[in-house]
Amino acid sequence: MIARPLFWRPLRIWWLALRLSLGLWWDGQSWSYPGGPTPERRSQRARRRARWLTAEFLALGSAFIKLGQLLSARPDVLPAELVEELALLQDSVPAFPFAVVQELLEAELAERCAEIIDLDPKPLGSASLAQVHRASLRSGRQVVLKVQRPGLEHLFRLDLEVLQQVAALVQRHPRWGRGRDWIGIAKECRRVLLRELDFRLEAEHAARFRQQFLDDPGIRIPAVIWELSARRVLCLDYVPGIKVTDRQALLEAGIDPAAVAEKGAASYLQQLVRFGFFHADPHPGNLAVAPDGALIYYDFGMMGQISGRLRSRLGRMVRAAAGRDAGGLVQELQAAGVIAAEVDPGPVRRLVRVMLADALTPPFSANVINKLSGDLYALVYGQPFRVPPELIFVMRALSTFEGVGRSLDPGFSLVSIARPYLLPLMTSSSGPGGVGGGPGGSDLFGELSRQAAEVGSRALGIPRRLDESLLRIEQGDLQVQIRAGETDRLLRRLALAQQSAGQSMLLAGLAVAAALLAVSARPALVAVPLVLGVPVGLSWLKLQARLRRDGRLDQLPGMGSGQ
Repeated sequence: MIARPLFWRPLRIWWLALRLSLGLWWDGQSWSYPGGPTPERRSQRARRRARWLTAEFLALGSAFIKLGQLLSARPDVLPAELVEELALLQDSVPAFPFAVVQELLEAELAERCAEIIDLDPKPLGSASLAQVHRASLRSGRQVVLKVQRPGLEHLFRLDLEVLQQVAALVQRHPRWGRGRDWIGIAKECRRVLLRELDFRLEAEHAARFRQQFLDDPGIRIPAVIWELSARRVLCLDYVPGIKVTDRQALLEAGIDPAAVAEKGAASYLQQLVRFGFFHADPHPGNLAVAPDGALIYYDFGMMGQISGRLRSRLGRMVRAAAGRDAGGLVQELQAAGVIAAEVDPGPVRRLVRVMLADALTPPFSANVINKLSGDLYALVYGQPFRVPPELIFVMRALSTFEGVGRSLDPGFSLVSIARPYLLPLMTSSSGPGGVGGGPGGSDLFGELSRQAAEVGSRALGIPRRLDESLLRIEQGDLQVQIRAGETDRLLRRLALAQQSAGQSMLLAGLAVAAALLAVSARPALVAVPLVLGVPVGLSWLKLQARLRRDGRLDQLPGMGSGQ
């Protein structure tokens, strides 16, 4: 019964890839839009395509749901509409039989199963990766058991093998493969997804996350029962609570929803600023509120970690953003490897300036993080930027929690709550150890000393640089470079448009000739203009693709303003 679906599954995946490629080609054709293409029509069609692909991923099950969540951290290779839809991927599927749960527990835990009594046959929740059952231990401890669906590893390996073949084919495409490492992305997804099937790693994540908040009575994380956890089974304390978005139930329990929102925001900022290890999927299903008002976190399969390199730059980035120093922020982004060093910073600087002025000007809008995420997605797609996935997970997690906060308190503002947590970052040293903050006067003195030393070093080098420049002038080696990037781009587009117009007229002439020959005494001659029209038509299609690619940058905000 299992062999037949697995036999057809690769064909189903390839069929999805074919339909997606045809759909993307259709969406890229200007003539496919009734009334002509506009940014609004293109965005609407892209969003419909993204919703369709999300539904297909859901239908394909576990591996593709997790794959979609990983791809949602790659706005540099996927359009913003698709990234936003994939980030919303949540699954809920029928539970598998209780007898299978018992068999799997016996296979994973062996004689340790004797410690489990009163295992509830009805699951608390069921998803494509696992389902959760409540149970009691002989000691009286109340626990939950997360049990993995049977046969998942074989299914994951099959799906990921087919995806690597698809990625290899896409990589050879002259347009889709340019500037993108699809094979590398497929290998990274394979590594991450196969690791997620090992619940022992999730147990380590849960224990580490709990350790961060042991001294905080307002945050509650279930403890791991290590002796009853294995590769396909995870045992945690049973910590019940009210769903975080159930505002009415919170009010009836005497809990202030606004206080819960503020407590959650503070805990998230601590995860990012103080610990660098954070919950990457804080949707309402993974958050609850205890009867005493404490915030409860569930599900630790998707965690994020800010690397030491990024944390060492975070303080300077925040300081530059707070001062609306677009040039300084772009410089820090280049130093952190977000923007390639060879990229012309002029257009990027203008875009960043627009983003900072729009999003960080008081009064702050309620969805400021969501707006920044959208701006970031629009900025990096199709451009030579390499945004670290950890940074995208941070933005996405903050955006998700921002929505949770607004559901609890309409006046919730994550930026206002973030201010006291960001101040230590802005005054701390640049190294990873300085993220926790230090004495403000000492840090300020250190910053001033650093800047003074930098200015002094440059001043001492001025005579030598002048002498070198004069020598190059005498030798005739001095070259003057004039940057006219936007003018060159406009002239190139004008030339392409002229070529396109000429080829369009030629195609029209060939079409008229074919029509006249078709009704003449010798209709067989109609093949002559048709054959001549094939290379002209192909050349015309290539010109349209180049015009669309060059026009994408013009549609980005802030490109018309000066530096």
